[in-house]
Amino acid sequence: MAKGNKYGTHRVIEPKGTLPQPAFKISNDTTIFDNEILIDVDYLNIDSASFTQLKGEAGGDIEKIKTKIMEIVQERGKMQNPVTGSGGMLIGNVEKIGPDLKEKIDLQKGDKIATLVSLSLTPLKIEKILDVNPDIDRVEIKGKAILFESGIFAKLPKDMEATLALAALDVAGAPAQVKNLVKEGNNVLILGATGKSGLMCSYMAKKMVGDRGKVIGQARNETRARFLRETEFCHEVIVADVLNPINILEETLIANGGNEVDIAINCLSIPNSELSSILPVRNKGIVYFFSMATSFTKAALGAEGIGKDVTMIIGNGYTKNHAQITLDLLRESETLRRIFEEKYT
Repeated sequence: MAKGNKYGTHRVIEPKGTLPQPAFKISNDTTIFDNEILIDVDYLNIDSASFTQLKGEAGGDIEKIKTKIMEIVQERGKMQNPVTGSGGMLIGNVEKIGPDLKEKIDLQKGDKIATLVSLSLTPLKIEKILDVNPDIDRVEIKGKAILFESGIFAKLPKDMEATLALAALDVAGAPAQVKNLVKEGNNVLILGATGKSGLMCSYMAKKMVGDRGKVIGQARNETRARFLRETEFCHEVIVADVLNPINILEETLIANGGNEVDIAINCLSIPNSELSSILPVRNKGIVYFFSMATSFTKAALGAEGIGKDVTMIIGNGYTKNHAQITLDLLRESETLRRIFEEKYT
């Protein structure tokens, strides 16, 4: 058994010299190297931006979505949406651990884990797609995946269903980053506050701002706004169109006493929302793009075009202890856990 590169470059087929994530094609051969882990996969959680694109392309037809996913994996050796470039994550059981890793990691054969690295870099072989749940972006499969030595993972907790943990861990980077970014007394705008990452971020932001701050959650219609108000995760809820930056600005100003916010957090799954995130933020404020539909070009040139001196942060899916931080939110909030159990499992 040969030792592979820590970061998985030994599996890159095209183009040579790149890392697995930006590579077009990688090897999904299930014969592992001595510093890899073989996983028997149960579920894929396709990231929201990717699944939204796939669903739109297929006109909502489940069989067409299945076919497209199979085509992508067969062509690329991984589940990386060719339009969005993004992937998602998976859960499964450890089938084999390379000998070089056995003494280095706290993992045993048979352990159920969630990978905390993107499917866009994970070697994946799908034998069969068993089911697709378009409401929660989940795909049940029969297949195998490979985790590199550098790949992070979380053993699934005993106090919650695997599908519940998967739903939360899929967006674990978002609330953990919010915990780092949001300070007491901040005014925070969350775009897409009624979605999975948006709910997590709203709850965390409200904890962080304290009594002197304010969290404003955006919803796209009154039905979703009513749902968000009932959670009490936000101080104010606005109904506004994220594709209309002026509408977002005006509603935010009304909700925030005529003032721009300190921080905007983009949790959307659709493109072209960059300026709606930037415009309501004060100069020297922060814009955090967790959305995988974000365009760097549109964000950078958009901020320049409206004369906004803001710090823009790309939503790194990894933050130290992000899995523990996120699962603890479900343990802490009965409301948040109930919503996730009802909507995402």
